[in-house]
Amino acid sequence: MNTKRKLAAGLGAACAPLLVLASVAPAGAHGYVNAPPSRQAQCAAGTVACGEIKWEPQSVEGPKGLRSCSGGNARFADLDNDSKGWKVADVGSSQQFTWRLTARHRTSTWQYFVDGAKIKEINDNGATPGASVSHNVDFKGITGRHKVLAVWNVYDTSNAFYACIDVNIRG
Repeated sequence: MNTKRKLAAGLGAACAPLLVLASVAPAGAHGYVNAPPSRQAQCAAGTVACGEIKWEPQSVEGPKGLRSCSGGNARFADLDNDSKGWKVADVGSSQQFTWRLTARHRTSTWQYFVDGAKIKEINDNGATPGASVSHNVDFKGITGRHKVLAVWNVYDTSNAFYACIDVNIRG
């Protein structure tokens, strides 16, 4: 009996650090643009076949400052493939973009880029958003087919969430 107790105590001591690490490990990313449908929203809906992102469209997280649809995450590289057959949303000279947030992080800024050029930035000064957030973006005279990169910059980490939306802007 004494040997069994020692073994159990040893196993408990060995597993304790793992339990602590599991409880403090950061969760995955937590948000994406669902209207108009972003590339990851299209993957989740099965509109376009895209691999792993289908199961976790909210997980496109990477360091702040990137300009890729995948957020630099190799698991989601399909999102960077412009020839994958993404459905294009017809939009007007301005468009409301709605983020679906599965975990609400304090927010530094929301940014919108068209073909790499920033066209809008909203400073949230560390506020915690609700379960969804919408922004109206004015395309400033841009027309035709373009890729919009939407970025949610988290306030208190070095990471951001990324979403690309393919649009046809009609003036």
